Amino acid sequence: MELNIQVILPEIFICAMACFILVLDLYMKPERRAVAYTLTLITLFGAALLYWQDFATGSSVHLNGMFIKDEFSDVVKIAICLLSLLVFVYSRDYIRARDIFHAEYFVLGLFAVLGMMVMSSAGHFLVLYLGLELLSLSLYAMVAFQRDSGVATEAAMKYFVLGALGSAMLLYGMSIIYGLTGTLDINAVRGAVAGQAAPDNVILVLGLVFVLVSLAFKIGAVPFHMWVPDVYHGAPTSSTLFISTAPKLAGFAIIIRLLVGGLEDLHFMWRDMLIVLAVLSILLGNLIAIAQTNFKRMLAYSAISHMGFMLLGILAGTASGYSAGLFYALVYTFMGLGGFGIIVLLSRAGYEADELEDLKGLNKTHPWYAFLILVFMFSMAGVPPTIGFFAKLSVIQAVVDVELTWLAVIAVLFAVIGAFYYLRVIKLVYFDPPPEDSRSIVAAADLRILLSANAVALILLLPAVGLLQQMCTAAIASVVGAF
Repeated sequence: MELNIQVILPEIFICAMACFILVLDLYMKPERRAVAYTLTLITLFGAALLYWQDFATGSSVHLNGMFIKDEFSDVVKIAICLLSLLVFVYSRDYIRARDIFHAEYFVLGLFAVLGMMVMSSAGHFLVLYLGLELLSLSLYAMVAFQRDSGVATEAAMKYFVLGALGSAMLLYGMSIIYGLTGTLDINAVRGAVAGQAAPDNVILVLGLVFVLVSLAFKIGAVPFHMWVPDVYHGAPTSSTLFISTAPKLAGFAIIIRLLVGGLEDLHFMWRDMLIVLAVLSILLGNLIAIAQTNFKRMLAYSAISHMGFMLLGILAGTASGYSAGLFYALVYTFMGLGGFGIIVLLSRAGYEADELEDLKGLNKTHPWYAFLILVFMFSMAGVPPTIGFFAKLSVIQAVVDVELTWLAVIAVLFAVIGAFYYLRVIKLVYFDPPPEDSRSIVAAADLRILLSANAVALILLLPAVGLLQQMCTAAIASVVGAF
């Protein structure tokens, strides 16, 4: 097969720029660190442009089956680039105030983005694993980047140990599947598994279980969610902002590549497993979030419940279900970006605005910021007329279409229960008196403008919901239609 290097030019560009920024930092004075920040933004924007200019119109396999280029991968990659760019813009003043405004931080972010790009286009088990590990190792270092913080170090250790366990399970599951099929090529695995897809094939079921457990670890689904609240809480909020957005979208991509691209003929096996993961995530995520007093931990358990909703679309096992899951993942990442972006906005040097008490009376001191929180919380709760409502509606409709009505009822019930802790935030912001020692919030203009645009877009994009869903449908069709 012909080696077409052109299809991986964006990945080469990101890797080359990350290395260039790292080397350039050796010759830059400390007061010129903003150069690394600017080059990082240019890199992410440039990569997004490259993907846009060479946007796929079908599905093709390159580099001896290692790399898949299709509409799905390009949509995911463009979204990851834009999300990562916004994360660094939101985080600039935060990391500068905590003396972690270093080129190494941005380089780690770029390598994490590179890992997500590799995962999104992986056509081979080994390539997929390499992308996953590149992402994971970068995130471990970003969590521990605030070296004088014992809490951040503890969070990084927990993340590293449990992440290594998840990676080991993925490798073991892949090795079992390789032993049965004799190939690591995802497309070839699909063909080989089709002839062995029997419920009594214990070895195949065992390999599938290990793969699913690993995927559940990576996206933080219950009961493999133990790292999520501790890492979200202990990491610098800038790192939490990054972990809670683009990697979730990459997690969806890896699930699609493995379960749809390679193991869809085992849908009758993995559907029931995903039902358990989804129900537990929605149930426990929403219930435990109610008891939280820390804003970051509350959003962490909220993220767990949102991953459960995302799994509803995947377990449906239909093209419409997969597209609903992709739509949900895209919407959630931008909602999460805004939710943690608010914490970054309210924080200042020596002060983390990560307790719910810190939000009291915000409407009386900063009414526009209070409105932004209102929009983000309503969208996460799935309250119309925000786009979060249509995201939840799409995945619930997907499970109803496959006659899993009882599962849709559970999802709706716990979505209503989960609305409580979102409304509690709005109550603190609008109806509680501000603390006596409250200070004026000073934030950079670009942060205020982009965060405001992020919130307003969750409402103004409503007329374009149909177009967004069509885009997701076309992207999923490039994966499903390739087989």
